Amino acid sequence: MCDKHARPTAIEDSQAGSRRRRVWELSAASHCPLVGVALPLGALRKLVERVTGGRLLHDDYDIHVGAVSECAVRNPLSEAIQKELERRYAGEIARFRAAKAEAEVAALWAQAVAAGNVPGAFWAGLSHPRCTPGLEQKMCRDIHMVQHQAGACVRADMDKYQALVAENASLVRELARAQQRCQAQLEEKTAQAERYEHGLMAARAAAIAKDTDIHNLRTELARLQAEVPELDTRKRLANRLAQMEGREAALRAQLAALKAARSVAPELPAAASVPAPPAPVEVPIKLVNRSVLCVGGRSGSVPVYRNVIEQVGAQFAHHDGGLEDSAGQLDASLAAADLVICQTGCISHHAYWRLKDHCKRTGKRCIFVDNPSVSSLVRGLQEATAPV
Repeated sequence: MCDKHARPTAIEDSQAGSRRRRVWELSAASHCPLVGVALPLGALRKLVERVTGGRLLHDDYDIHVGAVSECAVRNPLSEAIQKELERRYAGEIARFRAAKAEAEVAALWAQAVAAGNVPGAFWAGLSHPRCTPGLEQKMCRDIHMVQHQAGACVRADMDKYQALVAENASLVRELARAQQRCQAQLEEKTAQAERYEHGLMAARAAAIAKDTDIHNLRTELARLQAEVPELDTRKRLANRLAQMEGREAALRAQLAALKAARSVAPELPAAASVPAPPAPVEVPIKLVNRSVLCVGGRSGSVPVYRNVIEQVGAQFAHHDGGLEDSAGQLDASLAAADLVICQTGCISHHAYWRLKDHCKRTGKRCIFVDNPSVSSLVRGLQEATAPV
């Protein structure tokens, strides 16, 4: 760069006592640390390119060396550097303006070094009118040490940075492995949840199918019950009929055995012969084709009871009153009977109250007989057919 301006004249030097110094007025030893500390490399490159009017292909070191050499004299680049420093550090310049002596400038510089804010304070202190060569030299020594410390800090920071980079890479790898494990577990849990969901849906479908079957079966049962009224009563009557037929078969076998024994026995005297059957019972025609239920009585007299009932054209039914026959069969027998004769001396209390309650509810005729004899039975039949 060419030298377009001469150094200050003697008159200007005499007036420098109250005026801040310019860049080209500083000692040559101050230019290098001033440009290196006060102007960042990016800002310095833009400033030089603007002054030279073209894009520089030099590296940062060449630009720094060239700027330092141009600061020795007044020229367009040194003037541009002067303006940039004044604009960039106007606040520090105003703060240093309050200093009226060299000691005050030194104190402000010491505070700035302690606070780590040296770029603006370095320029404000060097350009201050009360900055002596000794103070300028001290400030250059201080900035030199600050740069060394900064370099050491940078190296330490770089070491820490490299360690952090390595640790970050390790953590990233561990994070990737953890994410892979989480993804695998997530996929496994998702598949398991889907299996559970499918199983739950199948169980719900099975439950709905069972409920539907139960509903259909209940509907079918209701339909069958409606088609066959009094089904339960008929079942009980059918069971009672089977029991009666079994008892009748047993009695017929017993009768046949007695007849066979009588045919082979020796002829007995007339006094010891079997008594003649009772005379026919005269009962009104009201009992013909009617069902008569005899409750209670001696088991040995049941055939005689049957003979008496059937002589009048009625149908005979018997229940022992809860002694041997089931109490549940009593309800079926009562429901099928047209007339009930209760021999109270040979019946359980439970059967007695069930019989009485049934006849009272249904209005069915019931004759109570105290003596379980044939004559008492005949009187009961006559009483039952008598006008009420």
